Amino acid sequence: MGFGSNVRIAPVAKLAPIRKAVVPAAGLGTRFLPTTKAVPKELLPILDKPMIQYGVEELADAGVEHVVLVTSHGKEGLAQFFRPSPELEQRLFDGGAVELAEMVRGISSLAHITTVVQEQQLGLGHAVLTAKESIGDEPFIVVLPDDVIVGDVPVSRQMLEVHQRYGASVVAVQEVTREAVGSYGVVDAHEVGKGIYKVRGLVEKPAPEDAPSNLAVVGRYILMPEVFSCLERTSPGAISEIQLTDGMGLLLEEQPMYALRFEGTRYDGGTPLGLLKASLEVALNREDTRDRTLEIIRNLDLEQP
Repeated sequence: MGFGSNVRIAPVAKLAPIRKAVVPAAGLGTRFLPTTKAVPKELLPILDKPMIQYGVEELADAGVEHVVLVTSHGKEGLAQFFRPSPELEQRLFDGGAVELAEMVRGISSLAHITTVVQEQQLGLGHAVLTAKESIGDEPFIVVLPDDVIVGDVPVSRQMLEVHQRYGASVVAVQEVTREAVGSYGVVDAHEVGKGIYKVRGLVEKPAPEDAPSNLAVVGRYILMPEVFSCLERTSPGAISEIQLTDGMGLLLEEQPMYALRFEGTRYDGGTPLGLLKASLEVALNREDTRDRTLEIIRNLDLEQP
């Protein structure tokens, strides 16, 4: 999947690099119970690497230095995963597993990780608002760890080029079927460049017949800091949650916003079958695991009911 000419645009005014990001990870992971009684969903692996590591590596590649994890009580393992493990590293070095030791050491050096606790799960908008003091008055990236996106150029870096070009908030979108729009926030937008849209409005989980487009917002946002005041003014919805889409709608009344139809493959890690699909495809795309994975698939007893 090449990056091609999708968003290679010379910036009209160089903005300061985005150095901070929010990774909301406070959910209960009910689709993965009983495993998530003890293991945070975000630490479940795609093949051999936790979902959340894909997102933090993507952010590090985009130049992000400070990642704010929004967690809940009982999910302390998320922060622990990114802390140094000198005893483990030394044991691996002593045992001659130098490559493994360097891999473990590299995880703790991806970014400066801090955590804030979302005391109640009151929606994605509320989770982002919880990080307000940590982010301060500067643009930031939001990565939903459930949405694992892989490609030749990380999606956050693609979005940063659009942000640099327009100096505005950017959301990642992908085309979905009309039948699927009810599961997403959907943009009302018009195309201003190949794969780039100026957003006119956002609709949360519309009925297919009411959807303004089939461009669904997925798991990546670059947001201007004014979104925090918008979220503070956002009323809870029908299930008492503050939706990020609603806060972004208020932001859109004050300043422009753009959408990027990114290049890459998105995996829905929020469901067991989505995680299975991601693991299979990642394994088939890796030279060190492709042949063995094909052998496993070929040897499956598909005649079983």
